Amino acid sequence: MWRTPFFFVTVFLLAVLSLVIAQSRGDYPTSSAVVTQKSWRPLFTVPATADHGRNMLANIDDPMAVDPQVSCPGYKAGNVQRNANGFTATLTLAGKACNVYGTDIQSLNLSIEHQAKDRLHVEIIPTVLDASNISQFILSPHLVDAPEVDHSGWHGSDLVIDWGNEPSFYFTVSRASTQDTLFSTKGSKLVFENQFLEFKSPLPENYNLYGLGEAIHGLRLGNNLTRTIYAADVGDPIDRYYEVDGSNGKLTPFSGNSPDRLKSYTSISHGVYLRNAHGQEVLLRPEGITWRTIGGSIDLYFYAGPSQVEVTKSFQLTATGLPAMQQYWTFGFHQCRWGYRNWSEVENVVLNYEKFGIPLEAIWIDIDYMELYRDFTVDHVAFPADVGRSFLQRLHDGGRYLVPIIDSAIYSPNPENASDAYDVYTRGEAQGVFMTNPDGSLYVGAVWPGYTVFPDWLSKNAAQWWVDSITAWHKEIPFDGIWIDMNEVSSFCIGSCGSKNLTLNPVHPPFVLPGEPGNIPYDYPEGFSVTNATEAASASAASSSQAAAATSPAAASSTTVSYYRPEVTLGARDTNYPPYVINNVQDGHDLASHAVSPNATHADGTQEYDVHNLFGHLILNATYHGLTSVFPEKRPFIIGRSTFVGSGKWAGHWGGDNFSKWAYMFFSIPQALSFSLFGIPMFGVDTCGFSGNADEELCNRWMQLSAFFTFYRNHNVIGTIPQEAYVWASVAKAAKDAMYIRFQLLPYIYTLMYQAHTTGSTVMRALAWEFPDDPSLASADRQFLLGASIMVTPVLSQGATTVDGVFPGAGDGTVWYDWYTGALVEATAGQNMTIDAPLGHIPIYIRGGSVLPLQEPAMTTTQARKNPWGILAALGSDGKAIGSLYVDDGESVVPDTMLWVEASASNSTLSASAQGQFRDTNVLANITILGVLPEVTKVSLNGVDLPNDWAYDGSSKALEIKGLDKAMAGGAWSQDWVLTWG
Repeated sequence: MWRTPFFFVTVFLLAVLSLVIAQSRGDYPTSSAVVTQKSWRPLFTVPATADHGRNMLANIDDPMAVDPQVSCPGYKAGNVQRNANGFTATLTLAGKACNVYGTDIQSLNLSIEHQAKDRLHVEIIPTVLDASNISQFILSPHLVDAPEVDHSGWHGSDLVIDWGNEPSFYFTVSRASTQDTLFSTKGSKLVFENQFLEFKSPLPENYNLYGLGEAIHGLRLGNNLTRTIYAADVGDPIDRYYEVDGSNGKLTPFSGNSPDRLKSYTSISHGVYLRNAHGQEVLLRPEGITWRTIGGSIDLYFYAGPSQVEVTKSFQLTATGLPAMQQYWTFGFHQCRWGYRNWSEVENVVLNYEKFGIPLEAIWIDIDYMELYRDFTVDHVAFPADVGRSFLQRLHDGGRYLVPIIDSAIYSPNPENASDAYDVYTRGEAQGVFMTNPDGSLYVGAVWPGYTVFPDWLSKNAAQWWVDSITAWHKEIPFDGIWIDMNEVSSFCIGSCGSKNLTLNPVHPPFVLPGEPGNIPYDYPEGFSVTNATEAASASAASSSQAAAATSPAAASSTTVSYYRPEVTLGARDTNYPPYVINNVQDGHDLASHAVSPNATHADGTQEYDVHNLFGHLILNATYHGLTSVFPEKRPFIIGRSTFVGSGKWAGHWGGDNFSKWAYMFFSIPQALSFSLFGIPMFGVDTCGFSGNADEELCNRWMQLSAFFTFYRNHNVIGTIPQEAYVWASVAKAAKDAMYIRFQLLPYIYTLMYQAHTTGSTVMRALAWEFPDDPSLASADRQFLLGASIMVTPVLSQGATTVDGVFPGAGDGTVWYDWYTGALVEATAGQNMTIDAPLGHIPIYIRGGSVLPLQEPAMTTTQARKNPWGILAALGSDGKAIGSLYVDDGESVVPDTMLWVEASASNSTLSASAQGQFRDTNVLANITILGVLPEVTKVSLNGVDLPNDWAYDGSSKALEIKGLDKAMAGGAWSQDWVLTWG
């Protein structure tokens, strides 16, 4: 959903109303001025100023900010106690407390533990008996799992730790096999205050660092970037952290060079994970990395690797948990938009996809379907129950699915009007499941329905209340999955703005929605002025007029910036205005701007300040259990916006509110690759862009690119032009062409997901992960791999008809084949090649050495799973290839039976062997083998010659065998078989 605060300039007032909104948290606004109408509900809109944060300057940019490395004394280690797996010590402040951005904690406990052969744990927490730590929040395992401990066999670990006290306490983690320093606080000071922690480490020159959460940025982060980690509801800004998805991303693999790097290059990767849920900044600079948090503890895990593959697998196996296995249908194509106004419009979209022959798996509905935007309701005027039941029956009968949105805030009804009663709220309030103010009253913010309360996932009843709500609602609208939005968690006003105003419950958000007067979306992608000059000129003129009308003279002439620098109160915490101001993307860097305020309070007394970044994670967990209640035997399908470490166990993710711009299509690739690192392989973006108007060329290219992401959805904002795949003829054809390939590859993609689910491997992969010893690939994120075998090289710029691409490993024996022709690519090692890519064509390549299971496409996955099988074997330079296939019922949490097929080729022989009891009766229709040398004169299956059903192309060196359905009528995998040629 579009949630961007910079559209708040103009407010669409339904009535003129004087209301003073208190800016301080805990002060509740009141008003006696009410404009009434015939209905009970007043015409009222929360003013846009209600969401304006305090003017601040983040310390990272503040020229007057105190440098804690200069002012603070650091610590000294003492009372060192060695044990079988490491040692413990007490850290004592090494001098006078600096109290720069909080109260210095005098005494800390240090624990160093070899938890496994490839993992080292460094933990620093306040000493329990130290009164200065009275309000310190330590993240508990029941909120975020702590990596499992397995002390067996850690001796001989490649990770070595050293420490010292001069000039103050430091620790150094190094690799025994290479003597490389991986992380060291030597030469810097540890700063540990009740609202500020800082530690830092130098890094090698031109280091390669990845991860650190979701942002619109290249995959390789570079050495001049500040990454803020704080859950924020905002449209995707380039190079700014915007959602908490990547507190996940404190997994940070590094790649290093071998000592003799002028003669050779060896990639050696390790991972660093900081388990801390507080707001954070990570400063990447040429000299190294600095970590700053506004609370919590230092809970560091070092993963030895030494490859990205090993780091990622170990991280998922021990920290995040293995990602959820998805139902087969979820890999089909999904269509959504904010603005489908009734069931008829929704069904017409489905019918149009059928009419134009474009596969469609699921239709999604945005907040339009709700009654007054209230969760777990349906507007039965626009979405009548009988019409809905009839449509959904037809949808399900056709093998298609429905996924509705659920937002994260709950409407708080007018207490003076019985007709406004809202059962979801009433049950929740009775069970004490909502956040409160510090004085115990309900915390009431404002979101889409008006004044809202927010689930307290730390309360004992919240999870079950949410499960019950989902279960009851499914009886009204038989959905198949759930889309969780606004779960940063977002609020459209600062503080508990509705606590004493519930009789004024607003009927409109405090900003102009797209499509309303004053916010008509006129923008188009870059290059639209070239391809559509007349339309672009008209749109530009209208946009300028709208902008001029929205800007007041006072706002236009104002250039004064006032800075607010919070002060430290010794022994206390100011959670609303912490002394260190992280570079939050919202207005004034205020943590409460467009979010629930930090001093909102949970049932156990914890403040939102300490767990804000976990709201999205915890609502996804509750939703997972809600779906298991509805579908006890089926895998829950959930797509969420804000995630954390471990969210992949329950849900997939989409990349937030992007824009219909070429840059956002480009950045979708590193976004997806980052989520592969974070253990959330089910990832996609709003194809063709969410905000702004797409055009034909952009949507043509984007529909083809997203066809090779795991989660594939088209979605755009209300008020913009339609962008369904059938809107433009060329897009319809391009989408069908790409979907045809996607459907053929679905068994391969499903197998990759199963491997990720069981081993922690990745589905979408960066070239550097498969070819780690090629330094030129360190920043490569314009191309990507699906598994090890399929490489995608999309066009990412307007007007281009060619694209440059590399073919990794070309100089080291790796061969690549063109998907469309089967021809061997004549590639040069380490060089870009110019590839023809006219509009409507996306270059796809197969890596030699791969055996791919294929299945004939259809309009839905249900139909496709009934179609014949095919095999594509692309021989490596050594004439060999391997592959595998996983088959089950496509939906069960724990399938009763499954099938695992291993296929291999060598010495002019291709064989397949299956294990498992799952019965798949689909026949094997054809086999294609690429790279066959020399010319073929004879083909046999299980020793029986196939005289007529094969053909060999001497120019492409491809062997194609058809008509196998007769020879293997019992099913492709019903018996082991061997195909030979010669």
